[in-house]
Amino acid sequence: MDAFDLFRKLGAGAKFDFKRFGKDAERFKVVRSQEKDVSDHYGIDFFGTGTTHGNQEQRAEEKQDEEVEVDAAAGKRKRPDEEKTAKKKKKDTQAEGSIWRLVLQKSKGLKEGRDRDKTSMKRLQHLHQEKVNRVRMQHRINVHGCDVPDPVCTFSELQSEYDLNPRVLQNLSAAGLTIPTPIQMQAIPLMMHGRELLACAPTGSGKTLAFCLPLLTHLKQPANLGIRALVISPTRELASQTHRELVRLSEGVGFRVHILDKASMAARKHVPSSHKKSDILISTPNRLVFLLKQDAIDLSSVEWLVVDESDKLFEDGRSGFREQLAAVFQACSSPRVRRALYSATCAPDVEQWCRLNLDNLVSVNIGHRNSAVETVEQELLFVGTENGKLLAVRDIIKKGFLPPMLVFVQSIDRARELFHELVYEGINVDIIHADRTQQQRDNVISSFRSGDIWVLICTALLARGIDFKGVNLVLNYDFPTSAVEYIHRIAVKEPSDPRLDALVPLAVW
Repeated sequence: MDAFDLFRKLGAGAKFDFKRFGKDAERFKVVRSQEKDVSDHYGIDFFGTGTTHGNQEQRAEEKQDEEVEVDAAAGKRKRPDEEKTAKKKKKDTQAEGSIWRLVLQKSKGLKEGRDRDKTSMKRLQHLHQEKVNRVRMQHRINVHGCDVPDPVCTFSELQSEYDLNPRVLQNLSAAGLTIPTPIQMQAIPLMMHGRELLACAPTGSGKTLAFCLPLLTHLKQPANLGIRALVISPTRELASQTHRELVRLSEGVGFRVHILDKASMAARKHVPSSHKKSDILISTPNRLVFLLKQDAIDLSSVEWLVVDESDKLFEDGRSGFREQLAAVFQACSSPRVRRALYSATCAPDVEQWCRLNLDNLVSVNIGHRNSAVETVEQELLFVGTENGKLLAVRDIIKKGFLPPMLVFVQSIDRARELFHELVYEGINVDIIHADRTQQQRDNVISSFRSGDIWVLICTALLARGIDFKGVNLVLNYDFPTSAVEYIHRIAVKEPSDPRLDALVPLAVW
């Protein structure tokens, strides 16, 4: 032991144990000194404070011992608190687990409910589709296309679902039309949705009404916006029939429905300043093209283009109107124009053109394609020679028949010859063909409709889309050149007839 250590021990002074005599220190108000002296630098406690560097480790050990003793003394107090805390944590964990299970059960229940709702919705959609398919099958409606709307079974549905003008519905009721025909059931909703379509249905099945109602609904009310709807027909007679139907349906609404007369008169009437005075225009292709070449009519505002008897208009050659129809299609330059093609027969070239040029096409067929009307009783008579035809006709007249009767021949000359043979049989007979003036043809049609003419001899002019009420006999004096022409000849009844069960036409060769 050197002198320095000895001096440190002797000079350390007395040490007060605050741990053992804490109460006495509090009584005499003895506190530990917080001041530091320079003696700390040398590790000597000159004033007895016990704060030298030498005893710092000792004080640290004593402090640890104090903490251990305090912890040991308070251990008994801490254990109950820890047990309570552990129990509380356990309860909280159990509660959280219960809540989580409830959340899982609730989410599972919601998922099962959504699954049940989806299943119920799918079931309802399936039942609805079965009902729609049953209606189409019952009425022999064949539809090809995507997103096809459901058919309508009554005209009143058009007012509730498609906002049909109540006055138009009143005009339908006044005309005795309460139940739509099969082509009207499906074609009207399609045009109401603005879909382009190709519709094939027999003559007399109500194709004219099938496109007239959507046109009136789409236009809503008269407006000075130019020609907004255009109807193309192959013959003047069919155009007049369409004009008559549109005028009857739009009565009281105010639509301006016009039909083109002779081209020369139309050129003077439809000047550029007056083309906005028409809402709906009905015309034949040649007259319309004549006006287009003279810039006497503007079709840039047409929103609906309807082609009636489209297979006839698409025919090429002298009897067809393919070039004229192409000019009309080009003149209807509005980006909003939509097209609908109707016919009693469907030609393959027409269908191919529609699939290539129409947007999102829907094809509608009633019954089998290019087939005769089922309500027509057909009979084939063998007459032996050409003279046998005339004898067979005279025999039918002699035995008695229920007028009116239509007699179809192949040419104008054949029609004149037969007329001269039958005019002396004591029956009311007349003739209609393309060589007669428009006034003469209109008078003949009017007389035949009113019953003044019993027998009407005609060419293929009347075989396209003309509907006559109560025709009881159709006689094909000359053999038709094709099955399509035969179908058009024998289907000459008006759709307003009450199903024509008692009025059964008879087709005779």
